Amino acid sequence: MRRVAIITSLLTIILFVGCKPPRADKPATLSVTINPQKYFLDKIVGDKYSVNCVVPSGSNPESFDLAPSQLMILDKSIAYFKVSYLGIENTLIEKISHNNPDMKLIDCSIGITPIEGSHIHEHADGEHHDHGHDGADPHIWSSPATAKIIADNMFRAVVDLDKANEDFYTTNYNELIAEINETDSILRTYIDKAPSKAFIIYHPALSYFAEEYGLTQYTIEYEGKNPSPSQLKQLIDTAKAEGVKVVFIQQEFDTKNAETVANAIGAKTVPINLLSYYWKEEMIKIAKALASDNE
Repeated sequence: MRRVAIITSLLTIILFVGCKPPRADKPATLSVTINPQKYFLDKIVGDKYSVNCVVPSGSNPESFDLAPSQLMILDKSIAYFKVSYLGIENTLIEKISHNNPDMKLIDCSIGITPIEGSHIHEHADGEHHDHGHDGADPHIWSSPATAKIIADNMFRAVVDLDKANEDFYTTNYNELIAEINETDSILRTYIDKAPSKAFIIYHPALSYFAEEYGLTQYTIEYEGKNPSPSQLKQLIDTAKAEGVKVVFIQQEFDTKNAETVANAIGAKTVPINLLSYYWKEEMIKIAKALASDNE
């Protein structure tokens, strides 16, 4: 009897396991180029999709080499959200279009007025110079105004992909826009306290930020290269005249000249990471650095 009971118990377990519903499929994958995009898209899609970021944190999109494993993820993505002005994206799209011809391509820059001239920015000599990014500054996520446009483009694309969950995405989108608006208010509070409305950065990555808040961005690099001693002197003289207090340093670019300029004008160097996933925190860090002398 005991043996019969054991066999009956085993059969019950087998039948129970066999009748268990199959594990739900993993969510489909959406791909983005950089982490700030992932931040916005994660907020909108929640758990409905898995968001893959092509360029890992700490890497330079302009010199990044895609690993075979990352190509495999892209091949399985149902949609790719491009910044639009990053050169790496042209190569990526060309590579994956053959293997994944049904993948939808979404341009996050639609509706953003580009800052033309391939990173045109004023230098200490009063002229404008070209820094080579296919006609426009690619850092379109570096201001709240442009971030909201990116979010809107993402939201519309996601609803097109999954109309059934439009209400879910709408709620998330509205929360994201509220967060961006709150960030804008915080930034303005800090920037209003800034002792100087100008700043220096090695590579011109804060063009949209500067434009939105009426700031002047001076760059250390000259036509995409390290400056000559005379160009560096011109920048130092201009920075002294304008009372520049902050020199922003990006980890993927030269820091030696930035430190030289900062020491010469009595300014502080502030490391920033515009490719950080934590978009809100990074934007506030930048504004706070501009205001810190009055804090």
